[in-house]
Amino acid sequence: MSSDGAYVQYDLPDIDTVALERALWVLVALSLIGDVVTTFVGLHLGLAESNPVARSAIEGYGLLGMLVLKALAIGVGLVCRPLLPEAYRPIVPAGLALPWTIAVFINLYMISMTF
Repeated sequence: MSSDGAYVQYDLPDIDTVALERALWVLVALSLIGDVVTTFVGLHLGLAESNPVARSAIEGYGLLGMLVLKALAIGVGLVCRPLLPEAYRPIVPAGLALPWTIAVFINLYMISMTF
């Protein structure tokens, strides 16, 4: 840690950001698949989609609508990724994977409550 007047700068440990980003993109793929599968299992069991945008896409276009929404989210991330310094690029897949991973756990919990 170093201090420059009123600002404090923390020295971050050396992290292989390329490897971290690669691992996070794998998590994005797994969480996307998990979210889609658990969503459709839940819908088949009579549960409802709580996200109004996703609900509309699913009601109008089914699985294709859900996949298009996911593809749009990934597309936005891929377009914004080059705008970030390399050290901060892992935040893009982390920002995609985190809510989808949480959704998987919520979906699994809701599905478990139907039995």
